[in-house]
Amino acid sequence: MNQQNTNEQIKTIATNRKARHEYHVLESVETGIVLVGTEVKSIRAGKVSFQDAYAAVESGELWLHSLHISPFEKGNVFNHDPVRKRKLLASKREIKKLHDKTAIRGYTLIPLVLYFKGRYLKVELGVCKGKKFYDKRETVKQRDIDREMKRNIKI
Repeated sequence: MNQQNTNEQIKTIATNRKARHEYHVLESVETGIVLVGTEVKSIRAGKVSFQDAYAAVESGELWLHSLHISPFEKGNVFNHDPVRKRKLLASKREIKKLHDKTAIRGYTLIPLVLYFKGRYLKVELGVCKGKKFYDKRETVKQRDIDREMKRNIKI
């Protein structure tokens, strides 16, 4: 293993908690993201929202749609459009694999986590299938049962 890889620090910027509630996450993939200068500064300040964000394969490239990165306060003329689509960096093989999986009806790519790995910003994408209402209730019920079991163990 490379010495540089062992020293990489992972700093989580934002997590999409709603995604785990709304979708079954079947698989996750780490990708890079192409940004402009003021976007990085806004992300470091934590000004990111996953509201309605999703990824899609368009003409052989992976794009992230609707990720809201607030404009940098001191960015003046150099600020960016907050919800522009951003290119994600992945190998052709990974993009082809993701395209094949999302071609199936009901499957989509949802960003789960945004984090810095060393000095590079990464996005963890999940191949997801939407949950039905009864699945959501089952998840909440299971979480309550687990919580109750932990309480009983402590007592």
